[in-house]
Amino acid sequence: MSAPDPDPNPAAASAPPRTVVCVGDVHGYFTKLHALWANLEASIPARDFRTALVIFLGDYCDRGPDTRRVIDFFLSLPSAYPGQTHVFLAGNHDFAFAAFVGAVPGDAESFREGWKVYESYEESEGWYRGEGYENMHLQGRRWAGKIKARFNEVKGTEYKGSIFDAAPTFESYGVPHGSAGMTLGCPDGDWECDCEFQRRSISDA
Repeated sequence: MSAPDPDPNPAAASAPPRTVVCVGDVHGYFTKLHALWANLEASIPARDFRTALVIFLGDYCDRGPDTRRVIDFFLSLPSAYPGQTHVFLAGNHDFAFAAFVGAVPGDAESFREGWKVYESYEESEGWYRGEGYENMHLQGRRWAGKIKARFNEVKGTEYKGSIFDAAPTFESYGVPHGSAGMTLGCPDGDWECDCEFQRRSISDA
């Protein structure tokens, strides 16, 4: 019997395990995110935290009041913590946000077959029919729509603008819910950065 092959990377085999942090469903609550990050930094040994793999599991926007601050915080992490590895996955809320701002193609035939499931909800969910809706991915229209029902019976909460509770996201960028002029709320180039963040999240998903 031949001897087993030697480990091609003995240094990797002896390396200490890496700290992995997973964070999900921030939903626009920057204050809670900031408190969570501070707690993580305080409770994890400094050397381990500096080199941690941090995976954000999606749903960064909607419901809470500070989506813009949440995304700005995420964008700041690579320079603030250069030794960490950051992975940003897109949840259904992020996908819909990205679809509204054009980061998801709206006319791909591969998408359209699945849209038929939602067609009967167009009126009750008040899908977006403003500027550019003809070439917009369905989820972007649902996200920016104005739902007719006021109360979510399943969750026991009031809807915030749309089926996705997207009104707070629009407001965090200084524009009314469903506004086609959402980019006007970000005159200093932050919008372009935030759109790029959405594209990266979608491509990583």
